[in-house]
Amino acid sequence: MKHAIEEKGIDYDFVQSENPGSVQRLVKMFIDNGYTTIVIMGGDSALNDAVNVLMNESEGVREKVKIGLIPFGIMNDFAGFWQMKEGEVEENINVVAAGKTRRVDTGYLIYNKEGKQQKDYFLNCVNIGLVASLMDMRNRTRHFTGSRTLSILFSFVMMLFKRMEFKMHLKIGTDEVKGKIMTVCAGNARGYGLTPNGVPYNGLLDISVVSNPIITQLLQGFYLLLSNRILNHRNVKPFRGRKVIVKDKGKSLVSLDGRLVDADDGEMEIGVEQERINFIIP
Repeated sequence: MKHAIEEKGIDYDFVQSENPGSVQRLVKMFIDNGYTTIVIMGGDSALNDAVNVLMNESEGVREKVKIGLIPFGIMNDFAGFWQMKEGEVEENINVVAAGKTRRVDTGYLIYNKEGKQQKDYFLNCVNIGLVASLMDMRNRTRHFTGSRTLSILFSFVMMLFKRMEFKMHLKIGTDEVKGKIMTVCAGNARGYGLTPNGVPYNGLLDISVVSNPIITQLLQGFYLLLSNRILNHRNVKPFRGRKVIVKDKGKSLVSLDGRLVDADDGEMEIGVEQERINFIIP
């Protein structure tokens, strides 16, 4: 990759993160030292780290900084929205070199952690319930499979022996959704297949609420998820709006851009802030 960058005469500094937690520290260091183009080589979680650092800077700083992406890793859903694929190194470097940007929306999640209010940002989605548990299981098993599809499939099989429904209470605009729910996805983009119509520049979230199906319907739902046709499933109820109030998540797990969120029980708010990040696009 370095050779391909140097061939194009691009001036750059390359720093490798030591662990997932160091991405935020490195991005903050670059911003403080005046870098205006920061390219993440990684997946959705690494990109999420960069976005959270940038969203905690002033508007003036955000106006100057461009975030780019070279997809690398198992989960690259936001890159996939822009039809950027892992392994196409030269094509992705060409995208970065061209420097074409678009202002994109950032979703946010407000929740309590250890009694204190926290606000985290996302580009792809928030999942509550079974899919958050699936993402957590996938994170634990991905090193054994090396494949996104295989890791999700293996995790899905393991999840068949775990709890699949949660008593939730949601407010989506003027709609109230209350009862036994399997999973909820609020997507600023594709939402790992659960919000395939999500668009990160229209100021809206796509929301999918999935009720608990019988096992045969669940297997059909898994197939539709992998083929990006999950909205065709009869147990999926789609919504679109600017905000979701989660009054009760029913002891379910919560994930943000594929990473587990350590949220207390209690009310949460999911929303979207329009055109906040300069993102380098093809």
